[in-house]
Amino acid sequence: MRRLTLVLAAILVLPITALAQPRDAVVIGMRLEPSPGLDPTAGAAAAISEVTHYNIYEGLTKLDQTGAVFPMLARSWAISEDGRTYRFDLVPGVRYHDGAEFSSANVKFSFERAVVESSVNKDKLMFQGVESIETPDPGTAIVRLKAPNALFLYKLAQSPSALMSPASAAGNNTNPVGTGPYRFVRWTKGDSIELEKFAGHRNAGSLRINRVKFRVIADDTAQAAALLSGDLDYMPTLGAPELFAQFERNANFVAVRGNTEGETILSMNHKQRALSDVRVRRAIMHAINRADVIAGAQGGYATPIGSHFAPHHPAYVDLTGQSGFDPAKARALLREAGFPTLELSLKLPPPTYARRSGEIIAAMLADVGVQAKIENVEFPVWLDTVFSKKQYDLSIISHVEGMDLSIYANPNYYFQYDSPEYREILANFERATTVAEQTHFLQQAQRRLADDAVNGFLFQLPKLSVARKGLKGFWLHWPSFINEVATMSWEG
Repeated sequence: MRRLTLVLAAILVLPITALAQPRDAVVIGMRLEPSPGLDPTAGAAAAISEVTHYNIYEGLTKLDQTGAVFPMLARSWAISEDGRTYRFDLVPGVRYHDGAEFSSANVKFSFERAVVESSVNKDKLMFQGVESIETPDPGTAIVRLKAPNALFLYKLAQSPSALMSPASAAGNNTNPVGTGPYRFVRWTKGDSIELEKFAGHRNAGSLRINRVKFRVIADDTAQAAALLSGDLDYMPTLGAPELFAQFERNANFVAVRGNTEGETILSMNHKQRALSDVRVRRAIMHAINRADVIAGAQGGYATPIGSHFAPHHPAYVDLTGQSGFDPAKARALLREAGFPTLELSLKLPPPTYARRSGEIIAAMLADVGVQAKIENVEFPVWLDTVFSKKQYDLSIISHVEGMDLSIYANPNYYFQYDSPEYREILANFERATTVAEQTHFLQQAQRRLADDAVNGFLFQLPKLSVARKGLKGFWLHWPSFINEVATMSWEG
């Protein structure tokens, strides 16, 4: 780590040679390339929404960077007294990039597409809660739920709820077609994705950025070098946290620390024999010193968590003390469970936080008798073997969708946690109609996940933004991994 820090620090003293980018264009960096494609309803990777959501695709509702819900393709809505029926009044005159008209039929098509047997939509469970969809006219969609869902409008603002056209949906992985302010131009695999302003968008006249390129730069050192050379205008979150303070001191850049909804976890496969025992899962957490993980993997830029919930949310409960660092207790729990020694796989995807955390945690686990064999895998392999096929023991990943407690209500989700008690808590939350009731059940859900030690809850991933001076309008916080180019502009 010391040598890496010195190398990266040396880069920061290189001359800045190419800061004269066109004022109607922006180049945005990405750590990972979207996989398996550019359809956000057909893949779980956050990198897809980083490029496409609110740029190429739109939904009925949208989030701002604070997480508040606003109209998007629905210009207004009305909710029945029982909380089950939503009547959406749609924006008129909207067209897809290929000229197809947008109407209530697209809402019906997209929602029904999300629940067919072949669907891999990561929010499929939410769409399965839809009882019926009516389209009385092209400008009106009426959605009836099987039960109230307090997060329904919030979920409709997420990338799995992007509204597709039946004429183009099948090809959206490689040639995405939406109603958003930017249309797809080209994807140079392994290098970049390019978009351009869609002249037919209802807000085209207010857009200040005409062209955008998303550049895939996996290496942390290369990200910093690209910023300094002017090849990048904006890195939404810096791959090397130890460099952030130095960018803060550089007058050519604006460096801002913000929040994300990214709960970073040591995920555990509950179908693995040892990990099916709550004592083993608790032991693993007691073996981990969160402060040392955050210091070593994140340069100190992260907030420890004790359950799957964002610390900046008003309903957050600090449960870190329940699974605090206690190696002696970890060893005792392992002996009690019949596993004084244990061998587990630890599959790590490419992000820096995962690889660095994995090395630190493996050493900590070894100290209590758990040998975690590290296997570094590329993200498409992680999606296939860990997320889809559940062929793993341990992994480290940041879950970045906001208010995603529903993943724990799905026993087929990749960590395969199956708790009727938890599902009842979540159902009570979704039926709750007051903030006080919702807060009560959200806190109950957090405590249940902590009690069951479902996963190793590590830290909340920060958003360490670095932008070239003069770029305005990028999101300081990430309630979802979205780079909304329509809000960006160059000063002057």
